[in-house]
Amino acid sequence: MGNIWSNILWLVIGLIAGGLIGFLASRWYFKKELKKNPPINEKQIRAMLREMGQKPSEAKIRAIMKSMEEVR
Repeated sequence: MGNIWSNILWLVIGLIAGGLIGFLASRWYFKKELKKNPPINEKQIRAMLREMGQKPSEAKIRAIMKSMEEVR
């Protein structure tokens, strides 16, 4: 009877450890991919500013990119 409870305990510990390792690994991989391929780039910001009727200055574009970096 004690062997069954020991096996169940090891199963639960294994599931928790596997879930934690999987979560941390997927989080690391996702951050790495976001850094390599950002969701928006400077070219897209220029186009967005032109569509809104603003002149896309380099300082404004850098400020927007910096604010997006701070969010991550």
